[in-house]
Amino acid sequence: MPSDDTNTPEPKPGYRALLRNSEFAGLYAGFTLTVGASTLSGFALGTLVDRSTGSPFLTAVSMYGATFATVLGATTLMSVADGSRPRRTLVALQCVALAGACAQAAPGMPLAARFALLLLLGFFQSLNTGTRMGLLAEVVPASAYVPARSLMNITAGGTSVLGFALGAVLLRHLTPQGLFLAAAGLTAAALAVTAATVRERSIRPPRRPGLRETWTTNAALLSRGGPRALLLNLWVPNGLIVGCEALFIPYAQEDAGLLLAAASGGMLLGDLTVGRLLSAEWRRRCAFPLRLLLAVPYLLLVLHPPTAVVTVAVFVASAGFAATLPLQERLLALTPEQVRGQVQGVESAGRMTWQGIGAALAGATAQVLSPTVTMAALAAVSVCVTVASRPSVNRTGPLTVAPRTRRRRLRY
Repeated sequence: MPSDDTNTPEPKPGYRALLRNSEFAGLYAGFTLTVGASTLSGFALGTLVDRSTGSPFLTAVSMYGATFATVLGATTLMSVADGSRPRRTLVALQCVALAGACAQAAPGMPLAARFALLLLLGFFQSLNTGTRMGLLAEVVPASAYVPARSLMNITAGGTSVLGFALGAVLLRHLTPQGLFLAAAGLTAAALAVTAATVRERSIRPPRRPGLRETWTTNAALLSRGGPRALLLNLWVPNGLIVGCEALFIPYAQEDAGLLLAAASGGMLLGDLTVGRLLSAEWRRRCAFPLRLLLAVPYLLLVLHPPTAVVTVAVFVASAGFAATLPLQERLLALTPEQVRGQVQGVESAGRMTWQGIGAALAGATAQVLSPTVTMAALAAVSVCVTVASRPSVNRTGPLTVAPRTRRRRLRY
């Protein structure tokens, strides 16, 4: 379990030092290739659905609907992320992803079958994420965890942007099925890198993952006020602000691209600053202000400022997404080693699900209210959640697991 010893000088490993760790480099490369494959596959499916149905709703669901399936993985089989053979589990899940990408490339598949496959792959993707993040906490030392997550966050954002741009270029020469094949190629490369670089972790105790194990750990995680408040702050404010971003097109029309670029730039700056430059103590101090920063600039929209002001506000606000790093660091410090993968998988799945909920909530509300009022209202709710939950976050206590020789329950 990560140490919280403040008397020991904390090393500040850089990104290059992290990448010199061959096992982390393998996890990182596999993660990057997987994000690229997922982006291309989502773009291909969205294009295919748009051409077939002309429905904006179905197109949006095809591109982001898999996020809703991640909650199924978090509530059923996420305990596999902490099994005694994590490398084998990760390789098996990469094989499932490869089979799914190849299946989507099949011509003539009915849309209903494609959506069913999308949800199935979203389910296994959540298990993949939990297993990968559980391994990450073992591959790098505690002091390097936040820089490692920062690097992966930055790469994920950049890879998504490049993936969409590359998909648009490739579609001038390929069919959507061709994009699916390209995604399958990236998935195969991720599988090969993972199999070649990641090793089994001998420190893990034998476990029998399953539904009961998952529910027991989740119940303990959510029954404690502190960890529950951490998850609430990792999920809800992020999801609500993603809902604001989902309204950039109806709000700004031809200037939406400028706002989206500003949001990406702000996220990059925030992750780079918090993950690379701040010490653990400063990350802890900045967590609450960053959560406020994420939402407060959007309140300016009620004044109907010019586009230039809104662009700056979006850029500044998006730096607040970096609040996830100190919150994830604290959650990791409170989590026993034997359930790290499951807890991080639950955190990731919940965050992705709330992003989908935020986008859906924003779209539905904007049908009744204007996009401007909707974004300001979502930002106000985000601020309220952050402020109201602060005392609980400050009272976080450790999650402990009862020995397996006793009854299968968790205690505090």
